[in-house]
Amino acid sequence: MPELPEVETSCNGIRPFILNQKITQVIIRQAKLRWPIPHDLAEKIQDQKIIKVTRRAKYLLLSIADGTLILHLGMSGSLRILEKDSKPDKHDHFELVFAKNCLRFRDPRRFGAVLWADGDPLTHSLLKNLGVEPLTNDFDANYLYQQARARKVPIKTLLMDSKVVVGIGNIYACETLFKAKISPKRACNKISKKRIQNLTEAIKNILTKAIAQGGTTLKDFRQQDGQAGYFSQQLNVYGRTGLPCVRCQKPIKKIVMSQRSTFYCGCQR
Repeated sequence: MPELPEVETSCNGIRPFILNQKITQVIIRQAKLRWPIPHDLAEKIQDQKIIKVTRRAKYLLLSIADGTLILHLGMSGSLRILEKDSKPDKHDHFELVFAKNCLRFRDPRRFGAVLWADGDPLTHSLLKNLGVEPLTNDFDANYLYQQARARKVPIKTLLMDSKVVVGIGNIYACETLFKAKISPKRACNKISKKRIQNLTEAIKNILTKAIAQGGTTLKDFRQQDGQAGYFSQQLNVYGRTGLPCVRCQKPIKKIVMSQRSTFYCGCQR
């Protein structure tokens, strides 16, 4: 599933092509996604200009004067900027057409979403209870320590709780815990503030680098075969079961936590 850096990369990739552009047509080829696309969406947004393109957690927000289009990429979704008359793929379910191009949403598994919010999108039921953004000043060692000290759940579970902090999915939870040398199984309330400080810095560092790398290896959103602008990066533990740890050379371990594959090394404590 796309995580925060991938969604941020998608947001940065499409913004130059659609910001301040008028939507001349709305095409819904398949309305049955994770939630049905609103049947009256075209009436709400056609002939309107997109005035803001932002991200909240793993949601993309495309705002017009009266409301906001909320996009979620789900498990397999991608966004591409194409010539407006280009032939659609069988999994191209939704499209915004502009004067010179179109924004096309492809989602083979149909776990993504295209929703609408009147007024302030942050009051939408999917967004109003979300936690802090990890790359803002609201997310610091004091905040994370206060959240951790009152809980007995494993620290990895806390990092993936979107009501605490958003956007840290499975990959980055594993990678940031490795960088901070903290076991994903460690109970939250058993971690010192100093180690929480290290973890907070690791989260900000790794997410920032991932976004920067996404920006430099961004797939061309204008290409028919663009794959959402995701990027490959050097991962230290995720998906490396049995391979030597880059830090201590011991084999990377894999366990299942909360039905998610979790990768770590014994040098994490």
